[in-house]
Amino acid sequence: MSPQVQMEFTTADAIVQELVRAGVTTAFGIVSIHNMPIYDAILREGSIHLVCSRGESGAVNMADGYARATGKLGVVITSTGTGAGNAAGSLIEAWAAGVPVLHLTGEVASPYLGTGRGYIHECKDQLSMMEGSCKKAIRLRKPEQTAAVVRQAIQDALAAPSGPVSLEIPIDFQSAIIPNHPLEEVRFPAQSNHLALDLPKEILSKITKARRPVIWAGGGVISADASQEVKQLAELIGAAVITSQSGKGSIPEDHPQCIGHFAAYELTKKLLKDSDLLISIGVRFRGNETANWKVTVPKEHIAIDADWQAINRNYEVTHGLVGDAKQILHKINQELSKKELHPDPVYLDEVQSVRQELRGALRATLGPYEQILDGMRKVLPRDSILVRDVTVQANVWGSRLFEIYEPRTSIHASGGGIGQGLPTAIGAQMAFKDRQVVLMAGDGGFMVNVGEMATAAQENLPLIVVLFDDAGYGVLRNIQDAAYGRQVAVDLLSPDFVLLGQSMGFVSTRIGSPDEFVSALENAVESKKPTMIVVDMEAVGPMAKPFGGPPGAADAFKPRKL
Repeated sequence: MSPQVQMEFTTADAIVQELVRAGVTTAFGIVSIHNMPIYDAILREGSIHLVCSRGESGAVNMADGYARATGKLGVVITSTGTGAGNAAGSLIEAWAAGVPVLHLTGEVASPYLGTGRGYIHECKDQLSMMEGSCKKAIRLRKPEQTAAVVRQAIQDALAAPSGPVSLEIPIDFQSAIIPNHPLEEVRFPAQSNHLALDLPKEILSKITKARRPVIWAGGGVISADASQEVKQLAELIGAAVITSQSGKGSIPEDHPQCIGHFAAYELTKKLLKDSDLLISIGVRFRGNETANWKVTVPKEHIAIDADWQAINRNYEVTHGLVGDAKQILHKINQELSKKELHPDPVYLDEVQSVRQELRGALRATLGPYEQILDGMRKVLPRDSILVRDVTVQANVWGSRLFEIYEPRTSIHASGGGIGQGLPTAIGAQMAFKDRQVVLMAGDGGFMVNVGEMATAAQENLPLIVVLFDDAGYGVLRNIQDAAYGRQVAVDLLSPDFVLLGQSMGFVSTRIGSPDEFVSALENAVESKKPTMIVVDMEAVGPMAKPFGGPPGAADAFKPRKL
């Protein structure tokens, strides 16, 4: 039975028309009495696939994962009040990671906004709540302006530095009949980026003269699609390449000059301290990645970023280049290619030695999990997308030793919140159903959004969940032991995860050894069905050295005078 044709053009139709114009083909969310006209308009238009999540928090994570995997706009639709509040935490994660997400939320009927009269789903000040969670929050104030407001919201989400934008539409506006007049954007030929065309000679001179250069590549490299340019620059000048968590994939991690995500480790800190030039590209220099800014960077520091406010925010910059990293790096590489450059072979040997020592030392802490790590990398295709929730195994080796070879194949919670991995992985798998997406999660965090397993099964996604089960919050256990010598509120009663997975439509198995794990993973990749592998950490055994959290984590919680 075909959908009933609606002859009148409404605000909801204008919203959908703008989404289609922006190339949106997938949207995530939960239908509600405060967004039903938008859902109906999507149904009638027919080109956007709706993914029905089990919670607003998960829906935002799905849109986030979709956007990170594709580089396109993620779209999520939630209800008002409590529904919008449920979305807020996940919007904060998208904000922390700079992910372009458009959050469409309803609002109470316009005459009741701010009255406190108890209209269903009413929130005291929803717009302020969304503003605190997003790059920007907007309220549609006149139905006839819908196309312009939605188009601006999309542009704001995508504009560097990208981030989530929340747009609230009062429910009475959504069904309002409005004119469908064309809205055309008048474009003139784009002006060339001045910095990319006319780089200061002093910058090129300093890059050319550097004998011990280091490149620190962040998420801005991925956002700007500048990975090839980073690799070329590193090879031209013989630089070591450090990556942030978000910058993994900026350079293939099997490249001999790639140090990787090890910035706060002692060997890397020494390499940085002895360096004569740092080139940072799209790096936020987060506290947990710099031992709360105790990592020392060289005096000469060239920073490239799309965000004016990033310059000098955490580390002093001697030369700031604000603009598109791909264009800027292309121009730098073009100029350097004209010169006679002779990277120091002794320094390159040192870089490779540091790279190997870091990996060797970390491997020595893994115990039986080293075989699981190697099995994952051997079995999974090179272009697999690895999503990591906040858990011991993800932090210790999933984010450092599992090699990432391509941009947008490494996704992790930038804001540090647990439980967002499963829906984020679902979003990434929705984007690429023909590629393998694997989630690393711990039992504690996994339970936060466990209901989204049903979403993955409903969409018949070939998602593989690797669930490390230690019956509690493993990271916090170790930090508490180091800080206090005791534990509190970290032991959890978990369900039978195999039965739970099976009830949710996942092929599920529990393994107790690395050999069993590798066999189960091979079967999962082969089956192309939703699969969960539960790693019984008690049976597998402990790591050779417990993970105590980020550098200095335990010290921060010991009693001290302020």
